[in-house]
Amino acid sequence: QVQLVESGGGLVQAGGSLRLSCAGSGRTFSSYAMGWFRQDPGKEREFVAAISWSGGSIYYAESVKGRFTISRDNAKNTVYLQMNSLKPEDTAVYYCAAHRGTYYYIAATEYDYWGQGTQVTVSS
Repeated sequence: QVQLVESGGGLVQAGGSLRLSCAGSGRTFSSYAMGWFRQDPGKEREFVAAISWSGGSIYYAESVKGRFTISRDNAKNTVYLQMNSLKPEDTAVYYCAAHRGTYYYIAATEYDYWGQGTQVTVSS
């Protein structure tokens, strides 16, 4: 069992930056692949970024490539999402998720555990 808690969301102007954190519980956190997703009301959950258990493999959605950076610190049981050059269309609730596999995964349905989400609002 893994419990995930996101933090770091908030209100920022377009062009600004935020860093989201996802703290995981459990001694096996480092064995999980991790992902970030986002969701607007009335829309499907959208893949943002994913990272393998070791951090050696990373994948981004085209919409955030070059602006967002996913990373992890297994000693701290934490995964991060650094978001730069934010746009109003990045506004959403952001969720982190854990997958029992070791590589990276894009489909939300493949993930085993989810956090409660943190709101990111980008004003124009």
